Amino acid sequence: MEEIIFPNQIRMHRRLHGMPMQELADHLGVSLSAISKIEKGYRRLNQEQLIQVAELLDCSLQDLYVNEHNSQQEVVQAWKREQERRTKINQSAGLKTLGAGLRRIRNEKGLTLIEVAENADMTLSVYHRIEMGQREVSDKEYKNIAKALSFTTEALKAEIQKLNEGGMLEDIIEHNDTRYKLLNNARYSGMMESYVSDGDGVMVPVYGVGNSDGNIVINRNDGLKEITCPLNLQEKHRIYAVNLCTRRLGSLLSNRAVLFVDPQEIVSAGDVALFYIKEDEAMLLSVREDENGQLYGLRWNPDERINFSNSDLTKLHKIAFINL
Repeated sequence: MEEIIFPNQIRMHRRLHGMPMQELADHLGVSLSAISKIEKGYRRLNQEQLIQVAELLDCSLQDLYVNEHNSQQEVVQAWKREQERRTKINQSAGLKTLGAGLRRIRNEKGLTLIEVAENADMTLSVYHRIEMGQREVSDKEYKNIAKALSFTTEALKAEIQKLNEGGMLEDIIEHNDTRYKLLNNARYSGMMESYVSDGDGVMVPVYGVGNSDGNIVINRNDGLKEITCPLNLQEKHRIYAVNLCTRRLGSLLSNRAVLFVDPQEIVSAGDVALFYIKEDEAMLLSVREDENGQLYGLRWNPDERINFSNSDLTKLHKIAFINL
């Protein structure tokens, strides 16, 4: 049974526009099967694809997320059933105990979520859900996790059982339950799963003032605010955030949105990025590729093409995450 990871209202908005699935598939450059999985919540969209969908369906990004108060009841109920299914699995399979045990052992060894996930050959999101006690684990995955923690599978099982019998996991299970409830509520509000931070969280500075040209002015010395860094970016050391203070995106994003920027990540076609035209001034644009394989930028409202020289590519900072 597939797992719902991205509950959304894309199908509702597509039908409201009388748009066939094929048109949406062609717009995103994916198959009909992929669109079906996306609309059912079994497949996630990246930031650029979300913006493309919102543009095509003439709605805001916030409108695409499930909200218990104004979403289709069938979508909300499907997501609730998914939560109930996971809860029953947890009760019967002891996944909460497993997750708490893995977390305690990882912390004792001084390892990060990212280190264990990479060494276990799985994504950060998947491993994080395992530690939260919200995902089933196959035999192969368990073996990989054990190896990442320097255990054999039997030794890891024995260690977790020992911790559990000694009452060492109760606080972690209670903490995970509280965080999962917050995460569940956040999903209904249109927040991304990776926004939930591990432990006390890593704070990053927030910059940004809009100017009359629709650009973002970034003054790194001007009264900084801070925001919790998304979980999947906490190992990055130069992450910063900017307020969405440009009108060039129209109604696609609310004016409360915050963009997390990774200046060290290589920018490629399909990414959203800041393009620095001055040391303290940047354009927000979508990175595209022409028929010759040359990257260029596209600004919105109105559409405007921005051509790059080879030296300009170093001035692109990738938008790694959007907090709505």
